[in-house]
Amino acid sequence: MTGSIWLPPGASSDTVPGIPRQRPSPSWAEPDPIDELADRLDEFVAAAVHPDEIAALLESDGMSDDQIRERYGVKNSFALAEELYERVTRRFPEPDGPVHDPWQVGLLGCLLRGVVFALPGFGYVLGAPLLAGTVPLLASALVGWTWNQGLAHRAYSWLGLGDKPAARHSLLTGAPLGALLGAAVALAVAGTAHPAAVAFAAGQSCYLGAATVLLVMGRERALLASLLPMTAVAVVAMLQPIPDALRLTLLPGSLLAVVILAQLEVGHGRLALKGRGAVFNLRLPPRGRDQPPRTRRQKTTMSPRLTASLPYALFGLGSGALVLYAALSGSAVAAVALTLSMGPAEWLLYRFRSGSLTGLRNSRTPKAFWRTTGTTLTLCLTAYLAALSALTLLATTLWPHTPALNGVSLAALLLLGTVLWTGLLLQSFGAVIGAAAICCTAAAAQTLALLTHAAGPHWIALYVNGTAALVQAALICALLGRVTAHR
Repeated sequence: MTGSIWLPPGASSDTVPGIPRQRPSPSWAEPDPIDELADRLDEFVAAAVHPDEIAALLESDGMSDDQIRERYGVKNSFALAEELYERVTRRFPEPDGPVHDPWQVGLLGCLLRGVVFALPGFGYVLGAPLLAGTVPLLASALVGWTWNQGLAHRAYSWLGLGDKPAARHSLLTGAPLGALLGAAVALAVAGTAHPAAVAFAAGQSCYLGAATVLLVMGRERALLASLLPMTAVAVVAMLQPIPDALRLTLLPGSLLAVVILAQLEVGHGRLALKGRGAVFNLRLPPRGRDQPPRTRRQKTTMSPRLTASLPYALFGLGSGALVLYAALSGSAVAAVALTLSMGPAEWLLYRFRSGSLTGLRNSRTPKAFWRTTGTTLTLCLTAYLAALSALTLLATTLWPHTPALNGVSLAALLLLGTVLWTGLLLQSFGAVIGAAAICCTAAAAQTLALLTHAAGPHWIALYVNGTAALVQAALICALLGRVTAHR
C-alpha cells in the first residue's frame, strides 16, 4: 500500500527500531512555566532597562540556580532573566505620584561632616610644641583609620538590618579595642624615648574611636560642639603664643568631652541586669526556649560577617596612607583641603546616585542608560575637583606661611582627589574589594618609590595617583552600565 508502513504481525511502531514512538496528541498543552512567570512579573519586567534588573529580583526572591534549572529548564538566574526580558514588551509607565528618591540629602549636613573631619587637625597645632616625634603619631593614625573604617562598616551593616542595639554594641566593643591597638602600635614604634608622643598618640586613638561612634550614629553636631573650644584656641595659637598650661588643659578636655558623648550615645537604651553584674543591650531577644526557634535562625542568618568589613578597613589603610604622603611631602595644605573636601565629595556622591536613579527611570535601552550615568558621573567628578581646587586656594590664602603648590603638586593633589572620590563610588557600587586593592597597591608603590628615591616625592605622587585614578576609572566604566550596581 502506498503511503503506509508495513509492520509484521503483532508489532507496532512503538517496538520497531528506527520508527519514532507515536503517542496520541493531548487535547491541551501544558503551559510554559516561563510564560507564567512572565505574566506574574509583567509590570516589573516591562519596565526593566536591562536583564540584570530582573536577575536581581529573581535572586532576591530566593530562587537558586538549581531551582531555576529544574523548574524552568535554563542555566541560571541570568539566563532566565534574559528569557523574560525577550518575552515581555518594553513599557515604562509613569508613576502616579512623586517618585521616591532615597539619595536626596542636604548639602549643609554633608559640609558639616567635612568640617568635623578637618577640625581635629587643630589638635596637632596645639600639641606641636609638646611633641618630639611624629612617627608614632603617623603609625597610630594609620591603625586608627584602618580599624575604624572597618568598625564603621560593621555598625552601618547592623543599622541597615534595622538592629540599632547591635550597632551600638559593636561600636561599644570595637571603639575601645581600636584605641588600645593604636596606643600599643605607637608605644611599639616609639618605645620609651618619646613618652609625650606616645601619650598624644593614645589620645588620638581614643578620639578616632569616639568620633567614629558619633559619626555613625549621626551626632555630627555634638562632635562639632565639643571641638569648637579647642579650635578657637588653636586659631589664636597660630597668631600668637599661648601658655603650655592652656594647651595641656584643652587637649585632654576636648578628648574627654568627645569620649563622654560617645559613651552616652552607645549607652543609650541599655539595662543593667540585676544579680548578674553585667550590662546587656535592651531589645535583645529572649534566650533559651523562651525564644522562638525561627527567630534564632533568622538572627544567625542576618548577622553580618566580620570578613565583610575587611575590604573597607583596607580601603581606609590605603587611602589614609596616600593622604599622609601628600601631607609629608610638604603639602600640609593639600591634606587640609582633602579633608575639608570630603563634605562636598559625600554630597556629590549622593547626587550621582540620585542622577543614576533618574536615568534608570527615563532610559529605554542599556546604551542610553550608560550615556546618562556617564554624563552624570563626569559632572559630579568635575564639580568635586573644582571644590577641591577652591578649598586648596582658600587654605593657602589663610595659611600664609605654607608655600603654594606648584603645577606638579597641584596635579598630584587633584589626581589623589579623583582616587578618593572614585574609590567611594566603587564602594557604593559594591566593588569595595577593587577599590581597596587599588588604593593599597598605590600606597605600597609610593612607599617603595620613596624608599628607593626613584624620583622626587611630588613626581612619585603624580605617577602613582595618576595610575590609580586611571585603573579605577576603567573599573567604573565597566560597572557604569550594569543596572544592578546602581540599586
